[in-house]
Amino acid sequence: MIPGYAGEMAELRMSGKERIGLETFSRVKRGVATVVLAAELAGLSLRQARRVWQRFKVRGDAGLVHQLRGRASNRRLPVDVAAQVLKRYQERYADFGPTLACEKLAEEGLVLSPDTLTALLKERGLRQRRRRHGRHRQRRERRACLGSLVQMDGSHHDWFEGRGGWCVLMVMIDDASNRTYARFYAAETTAAAFEVFGRWVGRQGVPRALYVDWHAIYRDGDHPDDPTQFGRAMQDLGVELIQAHSPQAKGRVERRNALFQDRLVKEMRWRGINDMAAGNRLREGSFLADLNRRYAVTARQEQNLHRALPAGTVLAEVLCVQEARVVGQDWCVRWQNRWLQITAVHTALNLPRRKVLVKHLADDGLLVEYQGQR
Repeated sequence: MIPGYAGEMAELRMSGKERIGLETFSRVKRGVATVVLAAELAGLSLRQARRVWQRFKVRGDAGLVHQLRGRASNRRLPVDVAAQVLKRYQERYADFGPTLACEKLAEEGLVLSPDTLTALLKERGLRQRRRRHGRHRQRRERRACLGSLVQMDGSHHDWFEGRGGWCVLMVMIDDASNRTYARFYAAETTAAAFEVFGRWVGRQGVPRALYVDWHAIYRDGDHPDDPTQFGRAMQDLGVELIQAHSPQAKGRVERRNALFQDRLVKEMRWRGINDMAAGNRLREGSFLADLNRRYAVTARQEQNLHRALPAGTVLAEVLCVQEARVVGQDWCVRWQNRWLQITAVHTALNLPRRKVLVKHLADDGLLVEYQGQR
C-alpha cells in the first residue's frame, strides 16, 4: 500500500504530471484510447506506459502515484553520519561557510556536499537564509587580457583573532583572470605598496594599469595634481594608476579580501598560526596556489599584456622614495636629519647649489644622483 493511501475514501495527492496520467489512462480504461496513444500523451516510453497501465488496472488511481512518495531517499545521508557531521560542525566549524566546512569535514573522513550540509543545518535551525539588499549598480565587464588591469588593496583585519597583533594583508588580483597574490605587512604604507607591487612584477611582469583606492599612498589630498611617491614610480614604469571612487568600483579585490578574511583566518586558526611570519609562510606555501587553482579563470583572450622591465631599469631604484635636494657649499646634502657628504672625486661636477636626486631604497640604502651619475 502506498503511504498516505488507506482506501477509496482516503485523500490522494497527485502532482500535475500524475493528474495528466490519470486523465490519459482513464481514457484507456473507457476504451477511447490505446496504451500507445496514452504513452505519447503522458510523455512516457511504451514500456513504462504498459507498466503504469498494469498498476492502474490493479490499484486504481493510487497506481499512478510515484512509488517512492513518502519514503526516504536511497541517497539520504545515514542518520548516524548526519549526527556526527552536525556534532563536528558545531564543535569546530560553526562559523565556517558550507563549502569550507565540507572541505575540512572531508579531511576527517566525513564526506558530503555543501548543499547536503546546508540542508542539514536548516533542518536543525542552525542556518538562516540571508538576504542582501543594495543599490543598483552597473556591471563592469572583466578586462580581456591578463595584465591589462590589476587591482590592489590593503585588507585591515584581526587576522589572528586576538592571538597576535593586527596587521594588513596587501592583496593584488588580475582583473581578467582572478590570479591573486597577497602578503602580510605591519601596516598599509608606501613601503608595503612598493614591496608587494615589486613581488607581482617579479612573478608576472609590469601590468598596463593598476586600480587602487583613495588612500594617501596613491593620492595627495593637499596636492591632488602632484603624484605621490607611489604615483611617481608608476609613471616611471609606464603603469596607468586608476583610483576607484568607491569600494564597489574595485569589487573584485574587495571580494578577494572577504575570501581571505574567511578562509585564511580559519586556516591559520586551524594550524595555530599567530604571527605574520608564519602567516606569510602558509600563504606563500600552499594557500595561494590552492586559491588560484580554485578561483582563477581563463582570460577571454590569450595575449598577456604584462611587460618586461625596460633594459637597464633597476626595480628597487624605481620602487623607492625619491626626493630632490640642493647641495650646500660644503658639498653636503641634508636628508632626514642626516648630512650626506659628497666626496672630492666628484669635484668636476661642480655640485654646490645644484639639485641632486636622493633615493632611499627599501633596504635603507641611500643613492645620490646628478644627471644620471651617482
